[in-house]
Amino acid sequence: MNAPLMPKATAVWLVENTALTFDQIADFCKLHPLEVKGIADGEVAAGIKGQDPVTSSQLTREEIARGERDPRYRLRLAEPKTKIAVSKVKKGPRYTPVSRRQDRPNAILWLVKNHPELKDAQIMRLIGTTKTTIAAIRDRTHWNAQQLTPMDPVMLGLCSQIDLDFEVNRASKDRPTEADSGATLLPAEITTGPADRAPRAEDPFAAMPSRPSEREEDIDVESVFAKLKGLKQKD
Repeated sequence: MNAPLMPKATAVWLVENTALTFDQIADFCKLHPLEVKGIADGEVAAGIKGQDPVTSSQLTREEIARGERDPRYRLRLAEPKTKIAVSKVKKGPRYTPVSRRQDRPNAILWLVKNHPELKDAQIMRLIGTTKTTIAAIRDRTHWNAQQLTPMDPVMLGLCSQIDLDFEVNRASKDRPTEADSGATLLPAEITTGPADRAPRAEDPFAAMPSRPSEREEDIDVESVFAKLKGLKQKD
């Protein structure tokens, strides 16, 4: 929504110096038509001095004349003649209120324990601390290491949940993927080996006794009696 600078002062000037309708002035100055009517009646903006939008290059004479000829026409702001270069502000370290600074070591310890994938630079952006402090907490050489308690930095108000999730997702993408530790196919020499190979140790049927072969099951009864007769004749 583009509005002129000092909209009420501009509306005062347009009411006093042009034949524009209240609706046209209200639309251009982003005011309510009743407010413009109150300016014309002297009930609103009585102590405000009118601001000429033509001298401030916000409106042209031709645009005003076009609006005066057609009550349905809506005025448009003039294009600025000069463009101001917007300087990029470098983002510095996150500011931490004084009342929260003593909680930063606890927050760092929480991040180190729960998100070990985070780099020191990411923790520095989240908490607003130094690399020396992070290293001391990692190595347990911090002067108050025995008294530190892991505390969520979001609950402490040191960073937002959106910032924390963003850094965690970035660290997860940068971390190399681990090799798949699932089951793999057996070598061909094992799966295509002879059938009478030794059973594997994990085979639950390895310790079970095998069934007797067909030769052991087939017994010739006549030959057994013949042998017994021969033994009796000898005796």
